Amino acid sequence: MTGPSGNGEWPAGSDRLPPTASDGLPLTGSDWLPSTPEGRLPPEGGGAARETGRTAPGPGRVAGRTSAAEAEPEAEAEPEAVAEAETEAEAEAKAEAEAEADEERAVAQALALVGRRAPQSAGAGGEPGPGLQASGRPHSRPGATDPPGTDSARTDPAASPPDRDSPAASHRATPDSPAPHGRAHGRAIAWREACAVAARAGRAVLPRTVRLPLDQALGQVLSEPLAALTDLPSFDTSAMDGWAVAGPGPWTIRDNEGILAGHAAPAPLPDGEALRIATGARIPADVTAVIRSEHAYADEAKGLLHAQRPVDPGQDIRPRGQECRSGDELLPAGTLVTPAVLGLAAAAGYDELPTLPRPRVDVLVLGDELLTAGLPHDGLIRDALGPMIGPWLRALGAEVSAPRRLGDDAEALRQALTGSKADLIVTTGGTAAGPVDHVHPVLARIGAELLVDGVAVRPGHPMLLARLGDRGPYVVGLPGNPLAAVSGLLTLAEPLLAGLAGRTAEAPYRVPVGDDVHGHPHDTRLVPVVHRTARTPGPGHASATHPGGTGTGGDTEYVVPLHYNGPAMLRGVAAADGLAVVEPGGVRSGTEVEILDLPWAPATPWTEGCFT
Repeated sequence: MTGPSGNGEWPAGSDRLPPTASDGLPLTGSDWLPSTPEGRLPPEGGGAARETGRTAPGPGRVAGRTSAAEAEPEAEAEPEAVAEAETEAEAEAKAEAEAEADEERAVAQALALVGRRAPQSAGAGGEPGPGLQASGRPHSRPGATDPPGTDSARTDPAASPPDRDSPAASHRATPDSPAPHGRAHGRAIAWREACAVAARAGRAVLPRTVRLPLDQALGQVLSEPLAALTDLPSFDTSAMDGWAVAGPGPWTIRDNEGILAGHAAPAPLPDGEALRIATGARIPADVTAVIRSEHAYADEAKGLLHAQRPVDPGQDIRPRGQECRSGDELLPAGTLVTPAVLGLAAAAGYDELPTLPRPRVDVLVLGDELLTAGLPHDGLIRDALGPMIGPWLRALGAEVSAPRRLGDDAEALRQALTGSKADLIVTTGGTAAGPVDHVHPVLARIGAELLVDGVAVRPGHPMLLARLGDRGPYVVGLPGNPLAAVSGLLTLAEPLLAGLAGRTAEAPYRVPVGDDVHGHPHDTRLVPVVHRTARTPGPGHASATHPGGTGTGGDTEYVVPLHYNGPAMLRGVAAADGLAVVEPGGVRSGTEVEILDLPWAPATPWTEGCFT
């Protein structure tokens, strides 16, 4: 298969996997991943077909590679080919510059017709500056409307890849910041750095403890270590129903009803005697062992008990403090309170638990073009984020208010931000630099501190993290495109909420990817995937998961990327159980990639078809 460029390559700047099928099934094969030097994709370009002086690879030939038979003729023609390529490159660059100028003039004329002014950065002749988008609401990722062949990461300051060696620097937004659609946002930082900044911001908030009764503590997080208030068990107990015996046998059976659980300490048992005992009952002093009922024979006529198996001293007796001693730490602070934790706490003597309150979150949905019911019409679309964000945040342990729909109203946004009592405010849309993208100007107006202003990740590049005042609340600004918003939730909201809630971060894990996945030239990609399990062939056979490798037999876990993973699409992530972290340049089949689990999908065990 060939990409839209007509030369067998798929443009690396695309946020979508090539649409090789429309059935929504996982991608297979590697025919859509161009093979270029060093295994990386070509620089980001446009989708229109262009003459590049290269031909599509023939059967059995990989694009960008030359066979030994072809090497000598190509070497002889190299000077001539280079000169021809340089001429074509100059002509191509000139044509692209003219096309860009024509497009910018058309945008300026269109804006003039609807009464909108071109930005202050417009050049002579009324041509708009490079940050202006063709529509009233810009695409969520910068550079989406760049002309073919333009590398948005080089031409748009907001899309420039960060210096990987420089630390993220927060800055205070000021009211005299540039106008929204002439504004140069802060430099986008690396994806992992953005995650770390969000986690540190959450942990920076001083925790407060709320003591809750056990029946109200489920799902909360321990604010302090859970220490045992007593020995467990607090006395020697019988682990089985049977006979308590003292000394060697056979034993004389004592004529009474035996010892039951919940009774006070019984009298010591003399040597050579046996007494019936129930599970959980307190062991009398001087007892040697407990013999299970099925392992003993009672001779009622002679009143003697015989063991049918060897008796070891201490067998089937749970000694005091076997599980823990009073004061032992049972669980660390940051532990999620599960039903099992509640049971342990009760056994250890607790009536209530010290917990951290759930982070409170307000959700603000921005955009005049959003409908809350019915079918899209007249340029209006359904709000996909309002119904999704709240449940997603609740799955992360937050207490979420009903979403507020503010439209494209800057003053309403200002009032909502300054009047919130939440720990975190999540906004959807309005984080780019379009005429009605008000998040940045409003944050500047109220003096917010920008901790993250753009992330080198696709989708979701224009996400942000800010703090309102020294004590918060925090603001996570999500892009308006649905999958881009999911990227923002995983990158900023999830680690921030984990820090606010005091939860211990889970260690990342990596899984081989079952197909080639193309990458962005500069940015990390987050790609929806499903887990799969395959039977690996035995020794001497190539593994189905790792072509060319040698299998050893057994099951192999891997992930498969899904279709429909463009910034505006939710179809892929709706069928996914995680997102793969694809480093710049892409990965080949069999490469291990980090997996970000969705909050409702367990990492292991992986069950075939469980989430598809």
